[in-house]
Amino acid sequence: MTVKVLVTGGCGFIGSHFVRLLLRQFSDVELSNLDLLTYAGNPANVSDVAPDPRYRFVQGDIADRGAVDEAIGDGVDVIVNFAAESHVDRSILESDAFLRTDIIGTHVLLEAARRHGVSRFLQVSTDEVYGDVRHGASREDATLAPRSPYAASKAGGDLQVLAYHATYGLSTLITRGSNTYGPYQYPEKLIPLFVTNLISDQPVPLYGDGLQIRDWLHVEDHTAGIFHVLRHGSPGEIYNLGGGNPRSNREITERLLAYTGRAFDTHVRHVEERPGHDRRYSLDCAKAQALGWRPRIEFEGGLRDTVQWYREHENWWKPLKSGEFLAYYEKQYAQRGAYTL
Repeated sequence: MTVKVLVTGGCGFIGSHFVRLLLRQFSDVELSNLDLLTYAGNPANVSDVAPDPRYRFVQGDIADRGAVDEAIGDGVDVIVNFAAESHVDRSILESDAFLRTDIIGTHVLLEAARRHGVSRFLQVSTDEVYGDVRHGASREDATLAPRSPYAASKAGGDLQVLAYHATYGLSTLITRGSNTYGPYQYPEKLIPLFVTNLISDQPVPLYGDGLQIRDWLHVEDHTAGIFHVLRHGSPGEIYNLGGGNPRSNREITERLLAYTGRAFDTHVRHVEERPGHDRRYSLDCAKAQALGWRPRIEFEGGLRDTVQWYREHENWWKPLKSGEFLAYYEKQYAQRGAYTL
């Protein structure tokens, strides 16, 4: 029996990896990819699967009911929502787009799922909804304490997903992933930005003292976790997906410098902290582990392979670091003063 799946944001970083995973795992799947193709949505991310007769691309906004209905067509069994405005720094500069996509867009998808009788709805979320975690690790029942417009918009989407399960009986799931890295990540986030800058012999902007702690999860482990929860998770539940690799931003920077043959003194520029910068994230993933999922990619090897991928795919990322990206980069970092250690 053919399973019909709608993936939203499937031309983005994590979404494109999930699209490939799903088509690879199942021969009896029909997959529609709804993506607005904003700056971070890149058709090149899924060019290898575009000719597959089981794959269909629809350009459109998840906040547009007509676009969502077009993507659903004569019906889908499953919706997996990756579509999101996802960069904290951008949310500080322009929060309106985050409210539209992460909250209104999620609502439009949930309503479509109700109308079309979708049997499974999975919302891809983030550890940032838990806010700054100074001690211990966040469980799924922890109080939400978002501290950026991005985290607040994602938390708002999550709450709607839970409400649609409680109120309408919609079979919903939420995954909350930790910081994700790997191939095809748009070069505004820490690892791809720093790697591509260093490959180009350019300095990197390190916030504050660089001692902010993040838990790193390879994108293939992240998508495998989402897939596992989609198949085995219980409706109405939330599952944390963490890599178990807590590292400070300074540690990450030092590893990337070593892999690219650059020096800290010449290639690192300390810049002012962003407003409301969370110091530490940490996820308790016992619930997902009890379901049978664990990350498999060792961090140092995964990071080294990621650097190598960007070395070998300059034709993918160099065109991205122009135009809109340069305007954003200038706006984001040019006016930030030096951070005094």
